[in-house]
Amino acid sequence: MSSTIKPSARPEQFAADRTTDPVPAPPPRHYGRRVALMMLASGWSANQFSALLGAYRTEMGLSESAVTGLFAVYVIGLIPGLLTGGPLADRCGRRPVALLALGVNLLSTCLLMAGSAATWCLLPGRFLTGLGAGALLAAGSAWVKELSSPPYDPTASPGTAAKRSGMFVSAGFASGGLIASLIAQWAPYPMLTAYLPHLVLAIGAATAAYGAPESRPARTRPTEGAAAPAAPEPFARARFWRAVLPVAPWVFAAPTIGFVTLPGLVDGGMAGWRTVYAGVATAVVPGTGLLVQPLARHLATRHRLANGVAGLLVIAAGLSCAAPAAATEQPWLALAAAAILGAGYGLTLSFGLTEVAALAPRAHLARLTSLFWTLAYIGMFTPYALAALSSAGLGVPALLGAGAVLAVLVCAVFGLLNRDGR
Repeated sequence: MSSTIKPSARPEQFAADRTTDPVPAPPPRHYGRRVALMMLASGWSANQFSALLGAYRTEMGLSESAVTGLFAVYVIGLIPGLLTGGPLADRCGRRPVALLALGVNLLSTCLLMAGSAATWCLLPGRFLTGLGAGALLAAGSAWVKELSSPPYDPTASPGTAAKRSGMFVSAGFASGGLIASLIAQWAPYPMLTAYLPHLVLAIGAATAAYGAPESRPARTRPTEGAAAPAAPEPFARARFWRAVLPVAPWVFAAPTIGFVTLPGLVDGGMAGWRTVYAGVATAVVPGTGLLVQPLARHLATRHRLANGVAGLLVIAAGLSCAAPAAATEQPWLALAAAAILGAGYGLTLSFGLTEVAALAPRAHLARLTSLFWTLAYIGMFTPYALAALSSAGLGVPALLGAGAVLAVLVCAVFGLLNRDGR
């Protein structure tokens, strides 16, 4: 009895079958989110001190002018940090500048903790807080944006990549001030223990970001005889100034009125709860800015200028609500005004970061991002301008009402300057 044996498949056929099998893509490593934790730590360090302003007056006996001066020192350190951090990140790389800035941020918190025993440490601590935050905003924003885009993250949308650093900074603003105020209200040694969460957060952020790759585009030297690279188009620069400049100062003018000016005007009837109220106000403003981000994404798909226009009009509405809150000294009305101002902050910040990411060449992304943050932080001087004008005899409610009118006028000018934008 015979049987037929089927010929076995040839080895090369198996090899061919194996090569046609789909090769699974490597899982995304989410470098952008890991690096964005540094931005969370930066925002946290900025607002943890703001929520403790009243505690420094009551616990340590610092005068109003001394506390105000310490708040201003932060801005004095912030500007050079922004102006130097961006060019350094474009020249030396985002990774070394951002990690070094986070180290300065960590050192500043250690000095502020030491300030509970040695008051003189508060001054360099606040200066280094601003210096580290400025450099981290400039280098970190570019690093986060690039690591949240192809080829590092093919799944992230361009809008999310551009705004991710701003969202994490806002989350740090909201949580840092609130948690610091709660610790200062009930924990022992409040001027020391209120800073401990930031130490843990900063060390964790450094650990998460340390393994992320450098994203700065490589510089190529032109070969002999090759044409020189084309100069950047002047339209992009003109577009930057007419689109970003009118909006940028309002990005932080609105929130500082919400969590610096208003709490000091309405907390007279909150004896024993002033620190907590300041912390809640500090959280409400950037927290609302985070909540409006879905709306910001929707508006951005409708029109390129929509978030800028909407943000300025919402800020005008917030100032209109802040004026009667200051006149009647109603804490809950002030919180409502702070929430509206926070929504305006979120919309204008989203517009500014998206516009910069769209206009900036990759080789100069950090530089233009730092310029935007510098223009935005000019708005942090608004509380001092209000205090100076009120001491000259002008009422704060009237000044806030005038600010609402000014925001509407700026919105009209912004629309006219960019009426060809699509």
